[in-house]
Amino acid sequence: MVSIQDLKKINSYEWEIPQSYRPDMRVPVRIFASKELLQDVSRDKSLEQAVNATSLPGLVGSVMVMPDMHQGYGFPIGGVAATRYPDGVISPGGIGYDINCGVRLLGSRLTYQETKPYLNELATSLNQFCPSGVGTGGHHRLTTKEVEQVCREGSDWAKKSGFASDQDLRRTEEGGHIRGADPRHLSPRALKRGTDQVGSLGAGNHFIEIDLVEKIFDPRAAQAMGLQEGDLALQIHCGSRGLGHQVCSDYVKSLQAAVHRFGIVLPDRELVCAPMDSPEGEAYLSAMRCAANYAFANRQVLSHYAREAFESVLAGKVNDWHLHQVYDVAHNIGKIETHLIEGKSIQVCVHRKGATRAFGPGAADLPSEYKKIGQPVLVPGSMGTSSWVLRGTEEAMQRSLGSCCHGAGRVMSRTKAKKTIWGEDLRKQLEKDGITIRARSMSGLAEEAPAAYKDVDLVVDTVTNAGIAAKVALLKPLVVIKG
Repeated sequence: MVSIQDLKKINSYEWEIPQSYRPDMRVPVRIFASKELLQDVSRDKSLEQAVNATSLPGLVGSVMVMPDMHQGYGFPIGGVAATRYPDGVISPGGIGYDINCGVRLLGSRLTYQETKPYLNELATSLNQFCPSGVGTGGHHRLTTKEVEQVCREGSDWAKKSGFASDQDLRRTEEGGHIRGADPRHLSPRALKRGTDQVGSLGAGNHFIEIDLVEKIFDPRAAQAMGLQEGDLALQIHCGSRGLGHQVCSDYVKSLQAAVHRFGIVLPDRELVCAPMDSPEGEAYLSAMRCAANYAFANRQVLSHYAREAFESVLAGKVNDWHLHQVYDVAHNIGKIETHLIEGKSIQVCVHRKGATRAFGPGAADLPSEYKKIGQPVLVPGSMGTSSWVLRGTEEAMQRSLGSCCHGAGRVMSRTKAKKTIWGEDLRKQLEKDGITIRARSMSGLAEEAPAAYKDVDLVVDTVTNAGIAAKVALLKPLVVIKG
């Protein structure tokens, strides 16, 4: 078990487990965390998982973990790792079950004062327009052929279907469409699970949240994003639903044979992997991209219906109820990118699991309005706590593969949270704090209680003090919709 004593201090916000720690390590582990947040490490096996991940063939640089790290499947959640493309491996455990679970932020010109009388009605309307819950379907039942089209085209499909604008796509990571997705690499079960879930929220830590832009830290960046103190914003947090989960399940099983075929020795079978230039690796990459595109389309359709919910409540009562897209980022994904590593520019597959891309100013993939400030980085809180809008930095490109934290990070398992916290009491406390709640399950609400998570402010302070992100705006929750 890795302990704090095994860590080498780089500075107050960076630590390292050297490659010499264990003979099978191919690269070191780099940890972004304050000393205070490191105290949570001993509660689970996240650092041990990070050390195990360093055994993967083709790794370059270091395996990194963000301050919101906690134990996951194979890789720790909050983990970032790059493997050389195309001969390095890709590991489903380094991407996660909920492929392209991510966050979309919509801004507005609606002031809190003018909308305060309608917040309860907006909560009800959002809950009706945006279906949520385990196994819940969306507004549209698709044929298998249509699901395949969604998987190939992502947000482009949503635009063709009337659910998206050009600005929506421009302000989505990868334009909401990752090339190289081939539905032939999806199982019939995965396709079937995707037929009725486009435009649905799901459950667990997924949510829709109306927020107040409480404080601006970077006026120039906030102006570029269309965020202003005192106005409302909307967050949507969800992913690829059952389709993405099935993709991970299918390939975790099928790649076990590939590990043996290629003679790959792993300290943990949950790190199952395959070289990207092998038939097995190419198939998983393609299927993962299908699920990622499905998730982009899902959040886009949810955005469309969130806008309809706002219009249904506010039309005729306020002057401008439009919600404009700020940005949409993926949290669980594998991306082929070019990075400068040990002085060389090389093409790699960056595994981000519970971590978000945080490209700095000038990055070619950013829309023109964000090229001068860097990519918006969205870090949601834990239902009763604030969320943060950050921006990527040049330092992130140099030191963290253009990556940053993705949230607060759990300190309590869902099982323990349900045993410790009574959902109805939590709902009453949140409403006492001025947060309107719509939840289909009190036990599900308890799972996501603020007490089950780290302090998101400490997490954000760590990445900003480390220089891999910069603060733009603080968001305060007003309405939370949970599955």
